[in-house]
Amino acid sequence: MIDSCELTNLSISEAAGALRRGETTSVALTQATLARMELTEPTLQAYATAPAELAMAAADRADRHLAAGRDSGPLQGIPIAVKDNCYSKGIVTEVGSKVLAGFVPSFDATVLRKLYAAGAVLIGKTRCHEFSCGGSEPPTRGPWDLSRFPGGSSIGSGVALAARSAFGAIGTDTGGSVRIPASINNLVGMKATYGRVSAYGVLPLAWSLDHVGPMTRTVLDNALMLGAIAGHDPNDANSARVDVPDYSAGIDGGVRGARIGIERDYFLYPGVTDEVREAIEAVIAALASLGAEIVSVSLPELTNTRETQMTIRMVESASYHRRQIQEKGHLYTPGTRTTLEMGQVILATQYLDALRARERFRAAMQALFKREKLEALISPTISVPAPLLSDVWKPRADMDNGETPTDGFVHQVYPANLSGQPALSAPGGFTQAGLPIGYQLMGRPFDEATLYRIAYTYEQAQDWHERQPPLVYD
Repeated sequence: MIDSCELTNLSISEAAGALRRGETTSVALTQATLARMELTEPTLQAYATAPAELAMAAADRADRHLAAGRDSGPLQGIPIAVKDNCYSKGIVTEVGSKVLAGFVPSFDATVLRKLYAAGAVLIGKTRCHEFSCGGSEPPTRGPWDLSRFPGGSSIGSGVALAARSAFGAIGTDTGGSVRIPASINNLVGMKATYGRVSAYGVLPLAWSLDHVGPMTRTVLDNALMLGAIAGHDPNDANSARVDVPDYSAGIDGGVRGARIGIERDYFLYPGVTDEVREAIEAVIAALASLGAEIVSVSLPELTNTRETQMTIRMVESASYHRRQIQEKGHLYTPGTRTTLEMGQVILATQYLDALRARERFRAAMQALFKREKLEALISPTISVPAPLLSDVWKPRADMDNGETPTDGFVHQVYPANLSGQPALSAPGGFTQAGLPIGYQLMGRPFDEATLYRIAYTYEQAQDWHERQPPLVYD
């Protein structure tokens, strides 16, 4: 049997193999994860709630099913965390807000239902910014450096994974909120194609931009999780009727001959720090040495993606929360309420202009991939390493030129939310101060498998994903 101290360092695929070889049990995995949580949570506060008794019961059930030959796949018996904006039947779901204090859903979000069907153990619900909009400051702290911002809005999912208090986690991504905490915490985060993963039962931020996605410590683990949660859902009007492949099949096929584009004017603009720029250039060089063909491309339409995305996001968020703000506005934190109300002053004509701009951008991206015969675009995930918490939450009026450190986050990630293309963030190095740097791959619609193959090839040539946070939690 594997020593309990080593269990939480296993990847999902390693733990799945150990379960089937009889080297451990789901009960042991869950006990070790809860013990790790007990050690780290007083400092990191990644979880909003962690129903230990339910988790242990699910683990025992997973073991009994395996013993009886009922194998539901690689997630069976694996402790997985889920962001607290996903409905969970019988488990409090507050989405970081007093507005929903004590709210217990009567049904499970489709993504949670699919995890249960795959035999996963729900280890807990992770903290997020209030209603996922970034207007509040959760108490969550980053395991790589407690003084630095650990990412948002899927903040708890990223921290729990890095701290080894979960083997995998679910996040949501409207403007980078799976990929940003993945980059900051040395993780793999996938925002799959819009509609690939059902958003039914997930409290929306902006329904035409929202994505639900897996976060893991390795590329293979991410492929296994996406395979479990993807697929058409008749309860979600935006769910795509597209077959779900085995994302792990062919993941080791290499990158020889793969054409990977880099749009330097936009993605390596002057706001990218030197250390991030050097790390991404090193990733590009490594992929080229492994056989990929790196292609310089130009896409002027990228310039207005932030303004377009923000207009759509603000209007749709304001629409969803309008009545609730009227009735319970005093329960929102001031920052969240202000953020949500901003969309109420945007004209309908401006919203429609943004929708048309999105369609033009989607067409331009599709044309670029076709014209250049691209399999992916590569870029930094975010332009900067994790900034200090004290700078992130400093009033905007106190910042030079009215900018905040988090403005450097969204530049790289917004385009994929706008186009709906799949985008993956994976570990790409570290700063001299030991802070993780992530790189991003954007792909063709419903071609997540290619992104996994490219990222897996790079991962096997490096050891970034094996590095753990240096902090010791007393």
